[in-house]
Amino acid sequence: MPQKEAGGAEALRLVQDSSREKNWKRWGPYLSERQWGTVREDYSPAGTCWDYFPHDHARSRAFRWGEDGLLGITDRECRLCFALALWNGRDPILKERLFGLTSPEGNHGEDVKESYFYLDSTPTHSYLKSLYKYPQGEFPYVRLVEENRRRGREVSEFELIDTGIFDENRYFDILAEYAKSTVSNRGRAAATLHLLPTLWFRNTWSWGCTHEGCWIKPRIEPAGDSRLLAQHATLGRFFLAVESRNGAPEFLFTDNETNFLRLFGVENANFYVKDAFHEYLIGGCSEAVNPRKFGTKAAVHYRLDVPAGSEVTIRLRLSSEEEPPAAALGEDFNRVMEERIREANEFYATIIQQNLQEEERRVLRQAYAGLLWTKQFYHYVVKDWLEGDPDQPPPPPTRKQGRNHEWTHLFNRDVISMPDKWEYPWFAAWDLAFHMIPFARLDPSFAKEQLVLFLREWYMHPNGQIPAYEFAFADVNPPVHAWAAWRVYKMTGPRCGRDRLFLARVFQKLLLNFTWWVNRKDAEGNNLFSGGFLGLDNIGVFDRSKPLPTGGSLEQADGTAWMAFYCATMLSMALELAREDVAYEDMASKFFEHFLAIADA
Repeated sequence: MPQKEAGGAEALRLVQDSSREKNWKRWGPYLSERQWGTVREDYSPAGTCWDYFPHDHARSRAFRWGEDGLLGITDRECRLCFALALWNGRDPILKERLFGLTSPEGNHGEDVKESYFYLDSTPTHSYLKSLYKYPQGEFPYVRLVEENRRRGREVSEFELIDTGIFDENRYFDILAEYAKSTVSNRGRAAATLHLLPTLWFRNTWSWGCTHEGCWIKPRIEPAGDSRLLAQHATLGRFFLAVESRNGAPEFLFTDNETNFLRLFGVENANFYVKDAFHEYLIGGCSEAVNPRKFGTKAAVHYRLDVPAGSEVTIRLRLSSEEEPPAAALGEDFNRVMEERIREANEFYATIIQQNLQEEERRVLRQAYAGLLWTKQFYHYVVKDWLEGDPDQPPPPPTRKQGRNHEWTHLFNRDVISMPDKWEYPWFAAWDLAFHMIPFARLDPSFAKEQLVLFLREWYMHPNGQIPAYEFAFADVNPPVHAWAAWRVYKMTGPRCGRDRLFLARVFQKLLLNFTWWVNRKDAEGNNLFSGGFLGLDNIGVFDRSKPLPTGGSLEQADGTAWMAFYCATMLSMALELAREDVAYEDMASKFFEHFLAIADA
């Protein structure tokens, strides 16, 4: 664990957060970049998630299991969210989220079609920095879809830059530093940008559910001329202070609820709906926003005329009622921003090797930023998802025998490391295991917590299987969890001061997983294993995760090799634990014998 003198203020924050002295990670970049098109939001009869909830629905339809946004943040339970919305005066829709192709649309599957960058983050997210390049011309939504659909699999993808939309630098650089946004006009002519910093609550009140996480309807309203007050039953009261430009800021209010009229042609339950800001700004419908100035979704509308080559900075500050700043946007704001940047530099000076070239250090730091920005609040309760919600239409009966129906114990409501928050906005167990190796250098506690989380009884199946990913939790992934836990154990402490409790906890649960492999994937009991797609050869003429088209069973070289590796790792863990508890010697000899049996087979 980093000490204060080794990593400065950020290292101290990690210590305080790990010991629960202070809740430094309550807020972070946990907002997904794509909630639409996911399994969690899919209630279709055939499990066609891309078609059931497409991008075109996202601006108008309330999400059931999460939220998404552009360069956004949220609390660790995704109750209150903040993100940017943009309009260049030409696009047919507000830019509230990243755009990309669905799996059927892309010539190589799903593919985000935007230009954005994660630039920096500390492990506690005390400082965050990211960049989005927003074209000044009309965003080529239709052209991207049609051209990629036309291309075959043997041809490269048609990317946003290929459209010429960025020619002559006709774009805005939207730089989000928490807590301020800077808009830079990179073009040769002045241009206008509508910037809408948006604060909203995740919809937890429209479903009729009563379990934990289904809160009563919260409220956002003005608190004076330049502040918003957000009130939530469990989160408390938070104020968003906003910067005034040319008079009092323009506040817009609506509710984060579905526009049934637009999507399905039926009457809306609430007059003020999710896509109100789009209708107000682009559709010119002033009645779309709530004139009484309250709701569950609010935005500050700035019309910025940015000269060529110039930039405009907008400052905002979110604070709890319990910890109000003396002057939200005064000198203290600038001081805090400068301190956080200095502290981030100080922290990474101890993490990144100084013998690297400057360019190499920048690449590594931005790679760490990518890891940290790709944390996401992930919510999926399979039993409730299968049965549907009381206030929603019942799902088709076939659903209870469909996708993930054998995983009704699974209750996910955590911040988890994602493979990618747009193309893969769902956890993948073996990807996560690899993520935890670099995370162990940045934030040892987070790395250990994530590895333990997937072995807990509300994740791991009672039979010992670790959930794979939401498209099919029962799919088999390479058994690398033990290796990751063993590596993290060795990386996060000196030889005589390592976290043996962590090692013992994961070892006990990994015994269940190892036994699942032996009982389920060694069909003949001869120590030759199957498993499906296991990483060493993911290109095949048939789906190895399903029964063979010819009948019989498949014995895989990669499955057998992975299990030998699993054995060797468990042997190392058992020997380490046996140094202080001789009871583990029996497990060490068991794994030694099992390794020899696999090698002999």
